[in-house]
Amino acid sequence: MPSIELHTVINATIETVFDLSRSIDLHKISTQQTNEEAIAGKTSGLIGFNESVTWRAKHFGIYQNLTSRITEFERPNYFADEMEQGAFQEFKHEHHFSEVNGETQMIDVFTYKSPFGVFGRLADTLFLEKYMTKLLIKRNRIVKEFAESGKWKALLK
Repeated sequence: MPSIELHTVINATIETVFDLSRSIDLHKISTQQTNEEAIAGKTSGLIGFNESVTWRAKHFGIYQNLTSRITEFERPNYFADEMEQGAFQEFKHEHHFSEVNGETQMIDVFTYKSPFGVFGRLADTLFLEKYMTKLLIKRNRIVKEFAESGKWKALLK
């Protein structure tokens, strides 16, 4: 199974970064290129333990629905979401947060399994892992921008 690990250092409090990372509204902002829309479950605000969200998004020219649930939650240090229904055979996205020298270290670990056996593994190698990495990097860039600029105040009321 492919695993993507990203490290992002953010000059903001751990609580702010943690909450931005679970903000449905910020997720919508960070995925404008795929027209993501929360259509069921928690559709705005902050998602919490055992809550789910269903996203509708356009990837590779095809609209898809994906439902994920928060399965682990330890504010402000860690949460994980796992796919319940969607295009992957399975995925788990772990979000780790720690304070280091007055800044927040955010570590994402995204592990997934593609469907379709050998064809899915071929897709991983050819383009899917790179595509998913780019999506996560963009999302983290937006979290960092909002946390460091004060824009977070409009989302975390």
